[in-house]
Amino acid sequence: MSPGCLNCYAETFAERFRGVPGHPYEFGFDLRLVHEKLNQPLHWRTSKMIFVNSMSDLFHEKVPDDFIIEVVKIMVEANWHTYQVLTKRSERMSHLLNNQLHFAADQPHIWWGVSVENMKNGMPRIVDLRKAPVKVRFLSIEPLLEPLVRLNLRGIGWVIVGGESGAGARIIKKEWVRSIRDQCKRNKVPFFFKQWGGVRKRETGRTLDGKTYSEFPPRVIVSKSSQTNIFPMRKELQLA
Repeated sequence: MSPGCLNCYAETFAERFRGVPGHPYEFGFDLRLVHEKLNQPLHWRTSKMIFVNSMSDLFHEKVPDDFIIEVVKIMVEANWHTYQVLTKRSERMSHLLNNQLHFAADQPHIWWGVSVENMKNGMPRIVDLRKAPVKVRFLSIEPLLEPLVRLNLRGIGWVIVGGESGAGARIIKKEWVRSIRDQCKRNKVPFFFKQWGGVRKRETGRTLDGKTYSEFPPRVIVSKSSQTNIFPMRKELQLA
């Protein structure tokens, strides 16, 4: 799809289990529509933060519109959870949110994001994201491959930054991360620094200038009794 995909963690992980009978990744990284999983969030009574399709892209060109609509309907119905939807197919996501998915666009518990690994590929995605009439927009700047000096953060509610990890991980420089952190601070956008990455990401950690950045947007949670609770920026939560 773009340079950010070069060392895809999801493909590497999934292909390890290709051919293992009964395994969720028996077919490796081949795209599958797992209809029997759709209703799972309805059965999780405790509020969760859910990274939707963390091993794929909901707006992949081979995923039918009807299936995407069914997924989003579940997210709207199970509104006691918070959902993170991340895509590189920003044009399709924006189009659907302005059309068939318009019923979900104003839902504050669904966060819509795009991947931004560099200027060339990332900036057009941000433009597409801003066209989507949603409550919470976020940027996943991971893997960060080059400096992003002038980010337009208008309408953006959250920024995640991270370096690439695993074999062949490309370099990330401190000044690149500092620049994004400072831009977020100036624009009052929550900043989450996920990792430095590298071959041994546990050793490199996730502190920047001696500090751990774990900021989140406020979460709006609808309880079982339909009472709306607004939780402030949380630092102790982890990405789903």
